[in-house]
Amino acid sequence: MDKTSLNIKLLYNEMGKAEKQIADWIFENPGKIISLSIVELAEQCKCSEATIVRFSKRLGLSGYQELKISLASESGGSAVSTHITADDTAYEIYEKVCNDIYCSLEKTKKSLKADSLAEAAQALCDANKIVTFGLGNSASVALDASHKLLRAGLNAVAYSDNHMQMIAASHLRKNDVVIAISHSGSSKDIIEALQIAKSHGATTIAITNSGKSPILRHADIVLATSADETQYNILALNSGIAQLAIIDALYFYIVYNRSAEALESIKETEHSLLSKKY
Repeated sequence: MDKTSLNIKLLYNEMGKAEKQIADWIFENPGKIISLSIVELAEQCKCSEATIVRFSKRLGLSGYQELKISLASESGGSAVSTHITADDTAYEIYEKVCNDIYCSLEKTKKSLKADSLAEAAQALCDANKIVTFGLGNSASVALDASHKLLRAGLNAVAYSDNHMQMIAASHLRKNDVVIAISHSGSSKDIIEALQIAKSHGATTIAITNSGKSPILRHADIVLATSADETQYNILALNSGIAQLAIIDALYFYIVYNRSAEALESIKETEHSLLSKKY
């Protein structure tokens, strides 16, 4: 894993204008930093030498020389880019996909609030019934969530049909929980179902990308991911993996906090499935 280049990408939004110029130059000129002195890089990036030192230290490095050594040690001496091009080989695309997923997970750790995650986990532990809603790309994540919760002995079911979501939401009551999964936070059907569930007293949890979106108005608890999507990677793994990581965290919390019940349920589930395997 090309750690330094990935750290540059992860910390990019926290950088000042001059530091971003350095980051942009490194990504646009892979490998070229190795032969430059700090003075020459400052000229290339139109910034001061002090800014380059500050940039290096932001990455956890002692200074410019360690920055050069770190970048030189990366595969091929080139900086990481998650921008896939038509010239990439299949393996290069795989590397970029892995890097993009890594960045999404690291950024999600920063945007996800510990208190919100704890509140969601406890609500699920105490729930009478749990329903998960997801449409399109989020449907598989909703199904995965209900699958794990059901194995842990909770009363959980997933709906990926917008009519069934509305019907299920209308029958939820106090002490029931709904998990709505929407990367954009703007899916009209998901939001309407969430609104119905909330009006009937259910606790509403939204797993959505960080930032302002309509779903926030109807969510009691927000679990924020941080994954970039564009026209060509809207179906990519990065947002889904971030959502699944949150689901896994909730699942393990439930297993270890309802240990006796959850472990017995998992054991019973595995036993019941034995006849389905050779």
